[in-house]
Amino acid sequence: MIQPVDEDAPERPRLATRELSAFFGRSRVVSNVTLGFRDQEVTAIIGPSGCGKSTLLRCLNRMHETVPGASATGIVTLDGTDIYAAGVDPIAVRRHVGMVFQRPTPFPTMSIRDNVTAGLKILGRHAPRGADAEDVVEGALRHAALWDEVKDRLGESAIALSGGQQQRLCIARALAIRPQVILLDEPTASLDPLSTQKVEELVYQLKQDIAVVIVTHNMQQAARVSDRTAFLLMGDLVETAPTNTLFTAPRDPRTEAYITGRFG
Repeated sequence: MIQPVDEDAPERPRLATRELSAFFGRSRVVSNVTLGFRDQEVTAIIGPSGCGKSTLLRCLNRMHETVPGASATGIVTLDGTDIYAAGVDPIAVRRHVGMVFQRPTPFPTMSIRDNVTAGLKILGRHAPRGADAEDVVEGALRHAALWDEVKDRLGESAIALSGGQQQRLCIARALAIRPQVILLDEPTASLDPLSTQKVEELVYQLKQDIAVVIVTHNMQQAARVSDRTAFLLMGDLVETAPTNTLFTAPRDPRTEAYITGRFG
């Protein structure tokens, strides 16, 4: 039974955490984080390596619990419903909260087309087929700004693509199931500057329709692409604010020290 959480609907973010903590065994790596992510906004999560950024992100669609010994406490809500409540299927959660990882992960034995349609398997018997599936492939690749580059090579292996194209293909795969939120875990960390620019332009386009959460080690990137930024340090949420405010007038001295390069 899905348990709705009583929140103020007009102000309610699309996705939110309340007192969220994450553990590997007995080691706590995220501590009591309360944070909201709104539609048509990009939220960047920044902080030094090992501060819990990626773990926090993986808790938002229940990927964290797929690691042996990993667990989470607290509440994560999607449209007011606790995704960790008893009876909530984590596969169904990932249908609505898609994720793209740091390194491009196309399926090497599949064609470009099949990589996109692979994401549809999560829909089970409701997955589109035939011409409908082809429409989904085209739509997802267009949304990922990749269609014009691959429309004549859909049957070719995905590993024939460049690194930047592979990452956009992974984004297309995530978009094929029409998620309400997309999580990007340092999506340009392994890309060249031109490919990075294309992915950043894509992030700007994505936020027109859905909520976007991006973990990045690059503060310049956070400043370029995000509407709001959250600073994480040693698993604690130090502060969150509109991006321009956080980078120009941070409230916490630890945030100022980090963004001015005094540590991290």
